[in-house]
Amino acid sequence: MKKYILGLFAVAVLSSCVSKQERAMKSADKNLILKTANDNFAKKKWKNALALYDRLANLVAGTDDFPNVAFNTAYANYYDKNFRLAGNQFKNFAVNFPKDPRAEEAAYMAALCYYEGSMDYNLDQSTTQSAITELQDFLNNYPNSERSKNINTLIDELSYKLEFKAYENARQYFKMGEYKAANVALENVLEDFPSTKLRPQIYDYIIKSRYELATKSVYDLKDERIESALAFSRQIEKEMPNTELAKTALDIREKLEKEKKDFVVVKKQTEARIAALTERQKKLQAQNDEKTKTEQQMKDQVEAEKKAMQIQRDSAAINTPPPAATFKIQR
Repeated sequence: MKKYILGLFAVAVLSSCVSKQERAMKSADKNLILKTANDNFAKKKWKNALALYDRLANLVAGTDDFPNVAFNTAYANYYDKNFRLAGNQFKNFAVNFPKDPRAEEAAYMAALCYYEGSMDYNLDQSTTQSAITELQDFLNNYPNSERSKNINTLIDELSYKLEFKAYENARQYFKMGEYKAANVALENVLEDFPSTKLRPQIYDYIIKSRYELATKSVYDLKDERIESALAFSRQIEKEMPNTELAKTALDIREKLEKEKKDFVVVKKQTEARIAALTERQKKLQAQNDEKTKTEQQMKDQVEAEKKAMQIQRDSAAINTPPPAATFKIQR
């Protein structure tokens, strides 16, 4: 019986709450809507509060209630995890009510909303860039604020997300065997994020990319790529001595030195073959030139003989006297 009574009481309370929300939603009474919205906000019923605050926007515009409604709406969206919308609302509050005691809090919450709305590293990072900008703006505008103490930590966290995304994108080139693209992309990560915590991993992939490029290079670029990889292996040992990466660099350098020696032999053999082939081509060219010259001489001789014979014929025709006159015999 007791459970039954408690159940009825719960249903009655729930029914009362629902009907109160419904009455406020259907009402044109600003005070009723505002009170119900604030009650929902206090009870952390964010969706109910937002539904009513949305109705209040036009009703309280230009009144003393408007800042409170705007501020609570932003917080309700924040707690309801509508971070992008809440961020814009907090930012607008800080801009529109700069003299309000809550302006600094609103600016901080705007930056925090952008931070919360930052996407995972493998997704589009435009939200992360925006978050860093907003956090930096708060730091610039309120350098002495108590709320500024954790801003740099948040910025570092977001910056690392950008670094890691760039690093992962570069690493994908290596996995696909695109070693030249991997090397360029990894160097770009170092240039864009000179203080990156991922430097050892990036160095590891750069030396491996250069090794693969050197060992699988075309003939004309092999020398240059071997030297590039050797130089980078020495750089690693200098910057990160007594590390596993330095051991890896040393191992790769030993392999590259052997590759270099082997290539010297190959290059000598190739140069010898090229020299022999060039000499053979010169001889063939000389023979062809001689043959062509002989053929041309024979052709010129034939032409000369033809011209001489023609001249003789023309001369004989000129020197031969005309035949004697002949007379017809009259019958």
